[in-house]
Amino acid sequence: MKGLSIHRIYLDHAATTPMRPEALAAVAEGMERWANPSSPHAEGRKARVALEDARDRIRKELGWSGEVILTSGASEAAWLALNRACAVKGNGSGSGAGTRFVSAVEHDAVHGAAPDATMLLVAPDGSVDLEPLSGGASPIVAMQAINSETGAAQDMQAVADRVHAAGGLLVADCAQSAAKYPLPSECDMAIISAHKLGGPPGIGALLVRDYAMLAPAGGQERGYRRGTENLPAALGFAAALEQATQPFCPPDVLAALERLAVLVRGAGGVWLSDRLARPTPLIHGIAMPNLSGSAQLMRFDMAGFAVSLGSACSSGSLKGSHVLKAMQIEDDLASRIIRISVGWSSSAADVEAFTARWLAMATDVQ
Repeated sequence: MKGLSIHRIYLDHAATTPMRPEALAAVAEGMERWANPSSPHAEGRKARVALEDARDRIRKELGWSGEVILTSGASEAAWLALNRACAVKGNGSGSGAGTRFVSAVEHDAVHGAAPDATMLLVAPDGSVDLEPLSGGASPIVAMQAINSETGAAQDMQAVADRVHAAGGLLVADCAQSAAKYPLPSECDMAIISAHKLGGPPGIGALLVRDYAMLAPAGGQERGYRRGTENLPAALGFAAALEQATQPFCPPDVLAALERLAVLVRGAGGVWLSDRLARPTPLIHGIAMPNLSGSAQLMRFDMAGFAVSLGSACSSGSLKGSHVLKAMQIEDDLASRIIRISVGWSSSAADVEAFTARWLAMATDVQ
């Protein structure tokens, strides 16, 4: 069928990015090491050595001096951080006893991990209002380093200063930033997702400055997580990190995005990054005049382009984006925004082809 022969261009790296060849090879190698790393026999001990080596490589590549708890992904890491964190930094007592705060623009996984948390509002430019933290006693605060829908970065140093002044803990959601930018050195915990950086799905990590910041629950991962360790995925995770370069995305791709921004503005569209206090270059919201985001999504898909309406975990919902709503984006504009995001495998030609298609589509609907 002709529809199957369309050359596909993938511009949805914020949802997941293709696995690096080195990560694929490492996962395949790990499948040969089928023993349980928690088993005491020779096979299990050999698997344990490989797992701990992968953990050390992950720690090294992320530049993290603390502990690494391997998880099934960012969602589980978020749950552990927000439900097992101790109330006072380093005191080793209690479980999730501090007042929990999350921003209104956090990922659905974070909101789901702490549905009763106090919500921090955001300004129209995407920056979070930190004033409610001033009176908090030992707050536990979860904050995205880079927003997964808009690409807005937060001033993590300012957040950390406010949280630590109140004797609390800062949990940085680095699912979108890890391997692309340095980890926030001032955070107490960090949430990492392998499939956002070229590793396999089904594995992530919770980085913890000190185990005393978490209440143990028994089981594997030093007693902080239950479940058989995923050795093949851990090897793939480590291999992907070792292949990450700086900049994470080729410079000519970023230059092509800048040209796209100029043309979008000239055609009467909205380049959402223009409204942000701290925009980042890998994720962008784009509003087209006179055509809904859902209609654009279908047209782009039929033309061979993979784009999205926002977070993959919520874009299938009939509800509007909670991120855009929190930023007070007017409903008509929000309904016309799609998200494009680039990654390690993107090319300038990909962005240029999207640019041509976007302009043609915008012209058609005028």
